[in-house]
Amino acid sequence: MGSFELGGKVYQTDEDGYLANIDDWNMEAAGYLAKEEGVDMTDAHWEVVNFLREYYEEYKIAPMIKILVKAVGKKLGAEKGNTKYLYELYPGGPAKQACKIAGLPKPTGCV
Repeated sequence: MGSFELGGKVYQTDEDGYLANIDDWNMEAAGYLAKEEGVDMTDAHWEVVNFLREYYEEYKIAPMIKILVKAVGKKLGAEKGNTKYLYELYPGGPAKQACKIAGLPKPTGCV
């Protein structure tokens, strides 16, 4: 377990740097995690992060890449629901990297 501090609040992380408590997530923490991942957040990045948080709220699971691509395509359109687009935003792996920034648990299965 690790941790980082922002604005006087300590955020606990697991051994891979994912937030230990999903309820600790906020925009400031997301910005910190994105910076740690080398991701410069744009509106397109936030769109995927917000999508993931909504998905998790509904299904209580972080989607693996195959499901993420399909679900993004369904909600945000075919031009965004493809692996090329998502890997351009999150080169470290759309499911893995975007879930970390979104404060979600590490996806299981194929990431």
